[in-house]
Amino acid sequence: MRLDKFLKVSRIIKRRTVANEACDAGRVQVNGKPARASYEVKVNDVLEIALGERMIRAKVLSVSEYAKKEEAPQLYEILSE
Repeated sequence: MRLDKFLKVSRIIKRRTVANEACDAGRVQVNGKPARASYEVKVNDVLEIALGERMIRAKVLSVSEYAKKEEAPQLYEILSE
């Protein structure tokens, strides 16, 4: 699954266009390297997302095309905020 879509489905970032823009601006890293929106997310990838002043590190636990609001937090584990 594409990185921008994963960020939207997991509800880390609310809109896919915002996720896409964050990737283009270099504010999203995967396993310590800047990632493009088209990056294929895999289980155990570590995402680092800079959202304003906040820095979120999350580990991908599962990749799913769709997730209900209640299921979204099960797709990742927050390592630090």
